[in-house]
Amino acid sequence: MKTLHIILLTAFAAGIAATGPVFGQSDSQGGTAQAEPAPGGMLRTMPHGRYQCALPGDAGGDAYVVVEEEEFRIFTASRYETAQGTGTYILRGKDLTFTLGPKQGERFERVGDNQLRKLKPGGEASDLLCTRRASR
Repeated sequence: MKTLHIILLTAFAAGIAATGPVFGQSDSQGGTAQAEPAPGGMLRTMPHGRYQCALPGDAGGDAYVVVEEEEFRIFTASRYETAQGTGTYILRGKDLTFTLGPKQGERFERVGDNQLRKLKPGGEASDLLCTRRASR
């Protein structure tokens, strides 16, 4: 039984050694192992509140045209709400993706502290800009 424990401990130690340095310990080049950032940037959240979405107007009329069906409200725990229901989003760096709910799959780029620009399916920016209008 004692031999079996020694074999298991040796195998366990070999497995740990094969995975490389532990976070915070020196690696073979004398550096320190660091945690890799999440792909796409740090996880963040948007400020809570109602976001009004609009398209640019023209010089002969309104400066912008509100698109009511695109509006949403962001609240706690990375959740949002539209007239059709609630869902969740993830914000990595400047890239926001609605992950569940009525806007599922829609992507936006954060272009300001309180502004998001909708992205087209190919990833290029659209003209639709959503701006936080109220804190709740």
